[in-house]
Amino acid sequence: MTEVPVWILVIAGLIIFTLSAIATYYCLELRKARKRQALQQAELEAAADAQRDRVNTSIQIIAKTLLDEGVGLTEASLRIRVLLDSLQVENSVKEEFVAFYKVADQTSHIPILQDWKKLSRKEKFAFEKEMVRVEAEYRDFALDAAKRILGRKF
Repeated sequence: MTEVPVWILVIAGLIIFTLSAIATYYCLELRKARKRQALQQAELEAAADAQRDRVNTSIQIIAKTLLDEGVGLTEASLRIRVLLDSLQVENSVKEEFVAFYKVADQTSHIPILQDWKKLSRKEKFAFEKEMVRVEAEYRDFALDAAKRILGRKF
């Protein structure tokens, strides 16, 4: 057998050392990236939880205001439906608070804000008459739902 020259062993050792250093560097970078990703995920989850809390608080305020007669049933229903939908609640929750969904569905075509201001008095009166009819039909159910929604978190 022939002897391997020393310089080849030295070069092989340098290559192995270099590859080991590169592998170690990339392992450390991967570890840092995973820590950053975990931190970002935790921040996103905290932000989502904070947003969920704000939406839940808004639902509570609207329900309380409805019970105190500080807001109309139509407006409260529209707002609560939008907020519950933004939380992507389960169908069982939607069924439990169906009164808000019914009122919102039956009045969602009525213009709001600037569009309301553009209506003639006759058009406004017709829409107000329709809102009164829908609110009268669902008032008891909606007030019961507002009482049950108080203190709930979704």
